[in-house]
Amino acid sequence: MRFLLVEDEAVLREVVQNSLIQAGHRVDAAATAEQARHLWRVQPFDAVLLDLNLPDANGLDVLREQRKRGDRTPVLVLTARNRTDERIAGLDAGADDYLGKPFELAEVEARLRALVRRAQGAEDRTEVGGLLLDRRARRLFVRARGAGPPAELELPAREFEVLLELMTPPGRVVNKQTLSDKLSGFDDALGHNALEAFVSRLRRKLHGSGATIRTLRGLGYLVEPEKGGAE
Repeated sequence: MRFLLVEDEAVLREVVQNSLIQAGHRVDAAATAEQARHLWRVQPFDAVLLDLNLPDANGLDVLREQRKRGDRTPVLVLTARNRTDERIAGLDAGADDYLGKPFELAEVEARLRALVRRAQGAEDRTEVGGLLLDRRARRLFVRARGAGPPAELELPAREFEVLLELMTPPGRVVNKQTLSDKLSGFDDALGHNALEAFVSRLRRKLHGSGATIRTLRGLGYLVEPEKGGAE
């Protein structure tokens, strides 16, 4: 998943960003409201972690602006302002959840997973054909034909990210540009040719799993059960 972290405190920003990256997520960070506005407008995110005490504006102003634009990205407010009236103000401004400082890093990630599940209608465990995805553990399994436990399917990180996006949730067409944007950073853009190469390799590795990736010309990619594959 890809998150936007808006936090002006440098040490805390680095700690939270590194924690989420180590958990397998992509994280863009902003220290000011101006930076946050720019990143939020040009890049799609699965969720936003938003501090309120920014040096150039109140974080709630940034949130209100995005909601007025029709942006429904889930927002987790992280702040030392933890009084009841302040939490109510944050929720009324359009926040989806509120976590006061200090906080545990594990709880931050757990709340983000919950926000994304609600927003995208995706469970922690998803199955397509015989392919099982455990988002929380970031592991893939292929259900064995007949008896026996599922076998783990190990993928390089980049290929796993592509499949994770396509299966969050499955059954929907994912536009190529949207997929490229979600998996790109400002210093490592994922072009369409590279994306197609990842998808091609994934198709080969998924053969026999009961799931496949179909290309819908002009629309994007769709993960669906493989014809004649695992039930």
